[in-house]
Amino acid sequence: MNQRPSRLSAEERRATTVEAVIELAAEQNPSEITTSAIAERMGLTQGALFRHFPNKDAIVEAVLTWVAERLLARVDRAARGATSPLAALEAVFMAHVDFIAERPGVPRMLFGELQRPADTLPRKMVQALVGRYGERLRRLLVDGVAAGELDPGLDVDAAVQLFIGTIQGLVMQAMVAGEVARIRRAAPGVFAIYRRGIQGGGQ
Repeated sequence: MNQRPSRLSAEERRATTVEAVIELAAEQNPSEITTSAIAERMGLTQGALFRHFPNKDAIVEAVLTWVAERLLARVDRAARGATSPLAALEAVFMAHVDFIAERPGVPRMLFGELQRPADTLPRKMVQALVGRYGERLRRLLVDGVAAGELDPGLDVDAAVQLFIGTIQGLVMQAMVAGEVARIRRAAPGVFAIYRRGIQGGGQ
């Protein structure tokens, strides 16, 4: 990714910057990514990079905005193509897993921002993304209960937390193993266990 076209629009340059940061985050601690490393990955000088972003925080914010837009759009498409609320939940789970497998730098960045002790704008952006994602899950779970697909006594809030936590657990195990591809292999079996839990009644 070191060779970049020399003439890109401002929007294209910002997009390639986001790609570079996500690639770097898959290779090293996101907090240690420097603007120098980003510029080098893009085949630019730091001066050229700063013509589009005033500082590193602005770059991080652009990355998080990109992630939120792409991830939510991906899971929304997956849910729309499903035939029932439960099928939509599974489609969202698999779409999220695919998104991570394609861009392993993304969860590393999200985890990194959530670990910051200060209440920074990037940290708030990650929290907002989790909130928006959770609302989508909550609607599907409520619809699933109403449709008779899920346990009528389901604790929806707990089911939302477990859904998100299950994906996070898969990510962490893949990181420990150093093999991101394993998240795709493990996802169907893991979701099957989650599904049995939210259906209840031994279904």
